[in-house]
Amino acid sequence: MYLTSFVHRDQLFSIAERWFSGRPEHGDVRALTEILICDVFIIRETLEVLSRRLLGMIHEGPLHQSRISFKGDLRDLLSAVNRDSTPRTEELFSRYRQNPDFYYRESPMNASVFLDGLGHMLGVYRVKRPKTNRRIADWIFRNVLERAREMAMDRARQSGIPLEQFITPPGEMMEEFVRAEEHIAESFRDGSMRFEQSALTIQDVGALKIVANSGTLEQLEKSLSAASDILVVEKEKFSGNFRATNLILEVPWDPDHVCRQYRDTNYWERYRNRGIPPADLCKGLDPFFSGAKPTISIELILTTFPDLVESELGSSIHEERIISQRDNKYYKGYIPMNVEFLVEFLFAVGFSPVDYLEEIPIKIWGRYLPETLGSYIRQLYALPDHDFFA
Repeated sequence: MYLTSFVHRDQLFSIAERWFSGRPEHGDVRALTEILICDVFIIRETLEVLSRRLLGMIHEGPLHQSRISFKGDLRDLLSAVNRDSTPRTEELFSRYRQNPDFYYRESPMNASVFLDGLGHMLGVYRVKRPKTNRRIADWIFRNVLERAREMAMDRARQSGIPLEQFITPPGEMMEEFVRAEEHIAESFRDGSMRFEQSALTIQDVGALKIVANSGTLEQLEKSLSAASDILVVEKEKFSGNFRATNLILEVPWDPDHVCRQYRDTNYWERYRNRGIPPADLCKGLDPFFSGAKPTISIELILTTFPDLVESELGSSIHEERIISQRDNKYYKGYIPMNVEFLVEFLFAVGFSPVDYLEEIPIKIWGRYLPETLGSYIRQLYALPDHDFFA
């Protein structure tokens, strides 16, 4: 839950840690709302500036920009123009045109696309929904395993047998795992559990993808290395079904530019239903900057057009990878489900009209159904429950 694309990542981390222990503080809801307003706007504006800067390094002509809200918009753009055509891309485009609804067209996408004069896509940036629940669940799972191992070590020590020679029947191992899980849940309940920042760091909420031939992308990497104000934190090159180079950049953001854009576009009007009085919103973002970090992390993906088409319409289609990851979760049960519900509720509160919560209704140590979460979220918007007998 340490989102390095957010300038208030420390504050958000602290709020999440308290809420996972069922200990909200007065002012948390207002702080959370301000963070989601301020930080997401900063990410978007920084992506806009960075996109134009990097594309200017490799493209001399004018840029045409278009906002898109769904994956179908992006896939329509790709299939509309014949560019760097290969038999494989033509095959994928033909399949897409025959049955476009098969390709997750309605997947939401908060993005902006850059095109050249011929309609070729040069780049796209977007603010992604952070996949925090899986990261937190994995971290909790490791803690449960470590606790189970400690319990096994204690039993082995009491038996006078080295742990590597100590044999536990499968049924007893399962009971031990359950007891370890209960111990970890209780540590959240009593407030002794603390989030591990390094294990819960997510660096790709703000993402930029640039499309060019291999030689141009190599030249862009060299230019990035020479930039004095951009730090390449990580680099990973993918091959196989998904082919691309992923870089994590640490970049500065410009407070003056952000404030000017927020003011000149009257962007505050979009946040009228977020629980903050309009009189406060229209003052600008300056009052929200307290505690903000001077840099944010941006994921930069460098890819060729054929590889991009493969990732959107072929064997490495993004939505299929997400579904596969969800289906292959090795840690299942009430705790990872509660993690998912808690994360969903936390962000729902920040986007809702409420300005105060007396308690967090979902607890790590409790058990809930999906419709329970839906009921709590409807309450944030004063919507009626779907009850036939109400």
